[in-house]
Amino acid sequence: MTTHLPEHSQRLDWMKLAPDVFKALLRLDTAAKKNLDPGLVNLVKIRASQLNHCAFCLDMHSKDAIAEGETVERIVQLGAWTESRHFYTAREIAAIELTEAVTVLTDGFVPDAVYAAAAEQFDETELAHLLATITAINAFNRFGVSTRMVPGHYTPGA
Repeated sequence: MTTHLPEHSQRLDWMKLAPDVFKALLRLDTAAKKNLDPGLVNLVKIRASQLNHCAFCLDMHSKDAIAEGETVERIVQLGAWTESRHFYTAREIAAIELTEAVTVLTDGFVPDAVYAAAAEQFDETELAHLLATITAINAFNRFGVSTRMVPGHYTPGA
């Protein structure tokens, strides 16, 4: 029998301690994803969570995606999407690239080519909502990582 390592402890329950902030982020997330395909939103949330090493959000959004009909194969391949582009549509690739550019701002900007590719796939309203969705998941990821939220206990629809 394999014995798993023990779970780490969460540093603090930010959702309980700052409920108005949590509710505001939920409102942002709800407003942001309007006008976007739920499957695309799941891919964006999973990819940002991978990049930010947010295990809690990665657990949550992967489970949500599977519950909503996403394939395990596409979720697994998302971490290596540049080598497995054929699993995704051009629209999804544009969203994934934009997610990476907005999430990892080490160069200090979103490259024009990445933005232009997204602008070709999404109308301006959709693009505004996509940017808001990326921003919202990055905010959630930062809370998850900094407070060490524990993955593995989320149930879709809970």
